[in-house]
This record gives sequence, structure tokens and C-alpha cells, in this order.
Amino acid sequence: MIQKLLVALQGLPKELITVIVAMLPIAELRGSIPVALGMGMDPRSVFWWSIIGNTIPVAPILLLLGPVSKWLRRFKIFNRFFNWLFARTEKNSAVIQKYGFWGLAIFVGIPLPITGAWSGCAAAFLLQMKFWRAFFAILLGILIAGGIVMLASLGVIKIFL
Repeated sequence: MIQKLLVALQGLPKELITVIVAMLPIAELRGSIPVALGMGMDPRSVFWWSIIGNTIPVAPILLLLGPVSKWLRRFKIFNRFFNWLFARTEKNSAVIQKYGFWGLAIFVGIPLPITGAWSGCAAAFLLQMKFWRAFFAILLGILIAGGIVMLASLGVIKIFL
């Protein structure tokens, strides 16, 4: 998927490509950092463009997830999707429930599948966290994940999965 997207975005500035990839729900900055480094960008620039891109969808998701999911649940296919999404997120949100702000930051900050900003928004919604508390916890998690992914991508640390 990322390969096809990169072909479609070919010709755009590298910074914009980095932001777009970081905004995607599955790739997030876990995908944008290696992609941008592979395009030859400066690591500091890669880090900040990835942080910006991963942060852009957070506020709209936090504000709109409730009303949009409520409206879409009227349709069977979307109801099934939201049931799946929320069950999956709720299953992985024990740390968030226990530690609140810090739990959400850690949840988003650990660069594993389904623990990024998008899932963090879903968890914050399910746990009915206040907007600003959730936003800043997710932002902190994005910064942590960005640091870990950058260090791993540069070979400074090794992550065994």
C-alpha cells in the first residue's frame, strides 16, 4: 500500500510526502520515518515533519469520532466496523484505564501495531477523556514513538518483535 501511495505522490516535496504518510491510520510515523529517511531526508527534518503529520488528524478524530460513529452505526457494515474497532481498542486499553493521561501517552508511545495516535483517539473516546487531556497525552505519545522509531531506523537501538 505504501509503495503505491509513494508512486502516486511522486513529484511532491519530500516533506509533504512525509506528512501525508504520517497522517495515515496504519502507517503513522512508524511508516513515515523510515520512508522519509529512505528518500534521503535529514533525520531532524524527518522527525518534525512526521510529528506534524501524525498530529494533524488527532484533533478532528477526537472531536468527530463520537458524532460520526453514532451516525454511521445506523448502517450494518459500519456498525460491525465500529464494534470491531472499539472491541480491539478496549482490549488493549487496560494501561490507559489504570493510568489515565500517562497510560494513554505510553499506549501511543510504544511503537507497536494498533498503538498509535489513531488507536489512542479511539481509546480516549471509549474512556471518555476530556479533549485537551487526551490531545496532550496523544501528542506526548507521538513524540515518544517518534524518538523510538527514529533511533531504531538509524540503527541506534534495536527493537526485537
